[in-house]
Amino acid sequence: MSVWAGLVGQDPAVATLVEAARSAAGAELGRSVGAMTHAWLFTGPPGSGRSVAARAFAAALQCTDAPAGPGCGSCQGCRTTLAGTHPDVREVVPEGLSISVADMRALVAGASRRPSAGRWQVLLIEDADRLTEGAANALLKAVEEPPPRTVFLLCAPSDHPDDIAVTLRSRCRPVALRTPPAAAVADVLVRRDGVDADTAHWAASVCGGHVGRARRLATDPQARARREAVLRVPRTLRSLADVFTLADELVGAAESEAGELAAARDAAETEELETALGAGGTGKGAAAATRGAKGAIRELERRQKSRATRTQRDALDRALVDLAGFYRDALATSWGAPVALTHPDRVADSTALAACSSPESLLRMLEAVLRCRTALALNVKPRIALEALTSALQTQRVAGGRSENSRS
Repeated sequence: MSVWAGLVGQDPAVATLVEAARSAAGAELGRSVGAMTHAWLFTGPPGSGRSVAARAFAAALQCTDAPAGPGCGSCQGCRTTLAGTHPDVREVVPEGLSISVADMRALVAGASRRPSAGRWQVLLIEDADRLTEGAANALLKAVEEPPPRTVFLLCAPSDHPDDIAVTLRSRCRPVALRTPPAAAVADVLVRRDGVDADTAHWAASVCGGHVGRARRLATDPQARARREAVLRVPRTLRSLADVFTLADELVGAAESEAGELAAARDAAETEELETALGAGGTGKGAAAATRGAKGAIRELERRQKSRATRTQRDALDRALVDLAGFYRDALATSWGAPVALTHPDRVADSTALAACSSPESLLRMLEAVLRCRTALALNVKPRIALEALTSALQTQRVAGGRSENSRS
C-alpha cells in the first residue's frame, strides 16, 4: 500500500508532494532541483492530516524502490520511516504546552549531519505553532542556511503569524490541506478500519472532517458518550444552579479522559527510568545512585504533568468544538441557511433551540464558546473558563427567550 493511502481527500496536495519527491529522487547529490525545496510548511484544519502528509512525504524522500515511484510503501525506506525507526528521519512531537528551546537545539544540532542510510536527513516538527519564540529563532537559523541534504517539514494549523512566525514561514514552501469530505472519511473507515457502513457514515457526518475523531467515534463507546454529554448542555442548562453543575461535569470529564490516557503510560515511564537509574539494586553504590536519580525523576514528573495538562485542555477543546458546532447549527436553522449541519443527528435539538431563541442570542452563545476556547489557549484555569461559559450561555438563553416572546 502506498504511503499516500493514509491521506484522505487530499489529491491536490498529494500531487504536489509526489512531484517534489520524484524531483528529489532525480537530483544530483548536494543539489535540489525542480519542485523540491529544503523547507515545507503543512497547514490545514485539525484532522486534515498535516502530520500524516509530512510523514508520508518523508517516506517518499527515503523510498528506495524507484520503479514503483516515490512512496511505494513496501521498501525498507518507506516502512522504517512510517514506523518511526529510520535513522535519518527525526521527529519532534510536542506532548506538553510548548516546544522548548532545548528540544529545538537538539534537533538543529543533528541537522548538519549527512544522511547515514537514506538520501535525505529529514527533520519533522509536528505542531510547529507550539514553538516558543526562542525555539523558533533556533530553528530559523538552521532553515536560513540549510545543509545540502537536509529537509525541514513543519506542521501548523495555518500560516497566520499567530501560528507560525512570519520569518519562518516565508522560508518554507506551503502545502495547504483541506477538510476531507464526509464520503471520503466514511470510505476509509470501512476500508481500513473495518467499520460497518452505517456507523462509518454517521461518524463521518459528525466528525467535522477530522479523520481521527471519526475513527474514535466509530470504535470507542466512551468517545460517543463524551460527545453525548457535551451536546446535552444546551438542553439541560436552564437555571443558575445548572451553570456550576455542568461546568464541573465538563471539567471532570476532561480530567477523567486525561487521567485514563496518562495513567498506564506515566507508570511505565517512571518504572523504566527508575530501573535504568539502578532502582532496586543492592550492590555497592546503589544508595548513591538512587539519591542521584531523584533529579531525573523530578524532571520526568514535570514533563508528565505538562503532558497531562495538554491532554486535558485538548479534551476540553474538542468538547467546545462540538458545542460551537451545535450553536452554529441552531443559528443556521434560525436564518434558514442552506448549509450542511455540523451535527445532523441532533437536528431536532438545534431546531428546538432555534425556535425559542433569537438569532442575536444564538450568535452570542456561539461567540461565548469561541471566547472560552481563546481563554483556555491563554492558560485560564479550565474551571473558571467553563463557569464563565455556562453562565453566559444560560444568560443568553433566558434573554433570547424573552426577546422572542416580546416579538410575538
